Amino acid sequence: MATLAGVFTNTVFGFIVAYTYIALWDQRPHLGGYDEAQALTYVWLGQAVLATMAMMGGGFEDDLIERVRSGDIAIDLYRPADLQLWWMAGDLGRAAYQLLVRGTLPMALGALAFDLALPVNPFVWIAFLVSVFLGVVVSFAVRYLVALTSFWLLDGAGVAQMTSLVALFFSGMLLPLNVFPGALGELARVLPWSALLQIPADVLLGKHTGWGLVGAYAFQLGWAAVLLVAGRMLQSAATRKVVVQGG
Repeated sequence: MATLAGVFTNTVFGFIVAYTYIALWDQRPHLGGYDEAQALTYVWLGQAVLATMAMMGGGFEDDLIERVRSGDIAIDLYRPADLQLWWMAGDLGRAAYQLLVRGTLPMALGALAFDLALPVNPFVWIAFLVSVFLGVVVSFAVRYLVALTSFWLLDGAGVAQMTSLVALFFSGMLLPLNVFPGALGELARVLPWSALLQIPADVLLGKHTGWGLVGAYAFQLGWAAVLLVAGRMLQSAATRKVVVQGG
């Protein structure tokens, strides 16, 4: 029922944003380098990956924050499994389910209602799925860092909520990052959140091909590596001396 409610919500917002984009692109054709069909495809793709990338929460971070708050994290640290890899494996499974169920249905409904610029080449879809996978890893790495702050704050909900707002803005969920002006656009495109939506969308729309596609993958891999290493270092600092509530 929660998944069906999510599909309904994403579809409703997809129609709202789609008609907003139609009005905007009617006044500014080829805004951000997209024609209207590509802009509408971007809208529905954003709704398809919103839950996949857990931009508004709903991933593992709430559970990890709660386990730190309750002290159950001490049990996790005794288990013969790496803490970071354990949570990442679960998050990858969650993301795959969300993409398959909550992602494809709104996209299909959007394709029925609007003229979308969907590729016919299967290799483009494969390249897109690879980019989505890398985006999920980057998303996990960011949220893992956020969750680890609860070792010091005891309740990381506030940090998680602020990070969600930043993710929605700098991922391109509100508007494509190509539309952002001047220095703001340049900054937005080099931040890790652009790997969540902007890059996968451009891969699907054929903006990244050949060496450009390699560069897009390298950008996502680079941020994933940097953030995962940072998460590993923060985890080491947090677990060097663990003090949990109640003992």
